[in-house]
Amino acid sequence: MNFMKNRVRAYVVLLTVVALLLAGGAVQSFGEEKKSVFDVITIDSAITPPVADYVIKSIDLSYADDSAGIIILLDTPGGLDLAMRDIVKKLLNPPLPVIVFVYPSGARAASAGVMITMAAPVAAMAPGTNIGAAHPVAIGIGGKMDETMAKKVENDAIAYAMGIAKKRGRNAGWVKQAVKESVSIMAEEALKQNVIDVIASDVENLLKKIDGKTISLPSGDVILKTKSAVINKMEMGLREKILVTLSNPNIAYLLLMIGLAGLYFEFANPGAILPGVVGGISLILAFFAMQTLPVNYAGIALIIFGIILFIAEIKIVSHGMLSVAGIISLVLGSIMLFETSSSPAVRVSLGVMIPTIIIVSLFFIAVVSLAVKAQMKKPFTGVDGMVGREGKTITPVYTDGKVLVKGERWNAFSKELIEEGTDVSVVGIEGLRLKVKKI
Repeated sequence: MNFMKNRVRAYVVLLTVVALLLAGGAVQSFGEEKKSVFDVITIDSAITPPVADYVIKSIDLSYADDSAGIIILLDTPGGLDLAMRDIVKKLLNPPLPVIVFVYPSGARAASAGVMITMAAPVAAMAPGTNIGAAHPVAIGIGGKMDETMAKKVENDAIAYAMGIAKKRGRNAGWVKQAVKESVSIMAEEALKQNVIDVIASDVENLLKKIDGKTISLPSGDVILKTKSAVINKMEMGLREKILVTLSNPNIAYLLLMIGLAGLYFEFANPGAILPGVVGGISLILAFFAMQTLPVNYAGIALIIFGIILFIAEIKIVSHGMLSVAGIISLVLGSIMLFETSSSPAVRVSLGVMIPTIIIVSLFFIAVVSLAVKAQMKKPFTGVDGMVGREGKTITPVYTDGKVLVKGERWNAFSKELIEEGTDVSVVGIEGLRLKVKKI
C-alpha cells in the first residue's frame, strides 16, 4: 500500500515539474518575441552572369534558411543587359522581402544598376550616392548604329524601365529620362522624385526606417519587422569570387595576352616548361572568362594573327614591316575584343589596354630580335666555327703540319712555310685540314 502511495506521489511531482517547465517556456515565448534575421550581400562590380547567378542564389538561399529578408548593398557602373534582366526578373518575383541599398557614400547605381534598384520591393540609397545614366550603349563597329536601330533599342529600354517603375509604384517619368537622356540624380533628389523609398546612413539605420513598411510579394502583402532585426552578412564563396574576378574584362584580356605570350615563348624555346604551363593555364582561364562576356571573335582572331606576324618576322626578312603589322593587328584586336554594344563597365579600359599592348609588343620584338641575331651570328662550334679563329703552330706548317686552335690539335697547311710556335689565323677548311696564315 505504501509502495503505491509513493509511486503516485512520484508521478505527481514529475507532472508538476513538467508543467512548470512548460509554463516557463510559454512565459518566455510570450515575453521575448523571436527576432527576425536579414541577410546582407554586397555587389560592388559590373553586372555580369556570375554576379547575376550569385544574387539569385543568395535570394533563394535566404528563403530556404527562413530569413525575414535580404539586403543587397549595390555599387555598380552598369553591366550586361541579359545579366541585369535575370536579376530584375528575380526582384520582381521574390520569395521574400528584398531591399536594394545603394551603399556606401560615393557608391552609384548606374546603367543596369538603375533597373535593379527600381525593381526591388524596397529601394534605398545612402547620402552621397547617385543613380541614373541608363541610356543603352551604341551597337556596331566603333560604337555606332543606324538611326532606325538606335531608336528601336532606345524605345525597348524605355518601355522596359517604365514597366519596372510602374510595377513598383515609382516615378516612371524620371526613369524614362534616365534612359533617354542619361540623367543622373543624388540620393536626396531620388527620394523627392519617388525614385527610391528611403535614405539611410547605414544598414542599421535602414532597418529602423523601413520597420512597419508594407510591401507586395507574389505570395501577398508583408509587413516588415526590422527594428530589432539581426544582420547576417553573407560572404561570397571562393568559387563565386573566382568567377566574378574572371568575368572582369581587364582580367580576361590580361590572361589572354599572358597565355599567348607564354605559349609562344615555349614554342620558340622548347623545354622551358614553365612559360608553357603558365601560358596554357592563362589561356584556359581567359576562354572560360570570355564565355561570360560579350566577346567579338574577330578581335581574338586579330590578336592571334598579330602574334603569327611576329613569328613570321623570324623566318622572313621584312626589315621590321611584319613587326609593325603585328603591333597594328594587336591594337585593332584589343579594341574589337569585346562587343561595343556592351556597357563600358564590361570593356577593357585604356589604362590596361595601352600598357599591355606596349609590353607585349616589346616582348615579341625582343624575342624576335634575339632569334634573328642568333640565326645571323657566326657559328661558334663545329667546323664552320673554326674560320677566323687564332691558334699556334706546334710543328712547322707548309704542305702539312699541326696547329693548336681552341685547345684542339688540327692538321693544317699553308701557302708559305710557317715555323713552329708561330701565331696563325684560320682562313679556310678543306676536309678536316685547316688552311692557316701567319698573323
